[in-house]
Amino acid sequence: MLLAFIAVVVGLVLLIWSAEKFIDGAAATSRWLGLSPLLIGMLVIGFGTSAPEMMVSVLAAMQGNPGLAVGNAYGSNIANIGLVLGFIALISPLAVHSGVIRKEMPLLVAVMLLTGYMLFDGWIFRAEAIVLLVALGIFIAISIIRSRGQEDDPLLGEVTESLDSNPMSRGKAIMWTLIGLVLLIASSRLLVWGAVEIAVAFGVSDLIIGLTVVAVGTSLPELASSISALRRNEHDMVLGNVVGSNLFNSMAVVGLAGVIAPIEAGREVLVRDWSVMTFMTLMMVLFAFSWRGRPRRINRVEGGVLFAIFIAYTGYMVSIVVMS
Repeated sequence: MLLAFIAVVVGLVLLIWSAEKFIDGAAATSRWLGLSPLLIGMLVIGFGTSAPEMMVSVLAAMQGNPGLAVGNAYGSNIANIGLVLGFIALISPLAVHSGVIRKEMPLLVAVMLLTGYMLFDGWIFRAEAIVLLVALGIFIAISIIRSRGQEDDPLLGEVTESLDSNPMSRGKAIMWTLIGLVLLIASSRLLVWGAVEIAVAFGVSDLIIGLTVVAVGTSLPELASSISALRRNEHDMVLGNVVGSNLFNSMAVVGLAGVIAPIEAGREVLVRDWSVMTFMTLMMVLFAFSWRGRPRRINRVEGGVLFAIFIAYTGYMVSIVVMS
């Protein structure tokens, strides 16, 4: 048991560090390849912040623990909205200016509804997982097209400033991308092993561990990058990180895991976890959406509401572990 706890702690620390290096390297490499800063902000950073969830979920599915995979994806979505966005808004109200992000939020709601439909029968089958991956491909294609016509979007300036603050040579960028990727895989394997061992020892499902310890841990890169963006007054980057990461979690993470092995999701996933995730997504959209063209701010009260929901949900999940 002690060894499993050590594996989880070491795995999470290494995962957070390697994810940061991977994101920095991938963003800098993408810039060297000629991708526009806006496209880097829309896709590369969103993909990079979901890399820990992706690695953990794929490895979990390959090792016969699909519950850990779906728990990690949905739990991370809840943590991204409640812990990351809610906590950041408590520190400082977030001004929302980017039209790109506002256009992505309805898509995120649509993906939530699609996954709810898939979960209705208690399974995510391979065919349904393929649908999620196809939807991801369509989203990427639309993002590439949209980035060419949104060169005046406020997100562009924030991403450019972020890239300029951490310049890398081409060789260094490629090096950190590769090192970050290798360490992501290694730390994910360590984390999955420890999480499964703890689940077995406590007699709880791997789904519960995925929704709590692993989900919060794999959301820490989003929290770190959002705090860094807030220091630079890059408010759209904060919201963009959350929306982009949740899109990739819902389509890429669940899709890849479901292609590897059909995911059995009990009724509680739909009634409890998906419902909380979707409700928080709708609240985020309501708080961030600009009505009648007016600039919108996610204020401290709204951030506090999101953070309180996350704390209540996490407390309930922890009580399940304690009572088991």
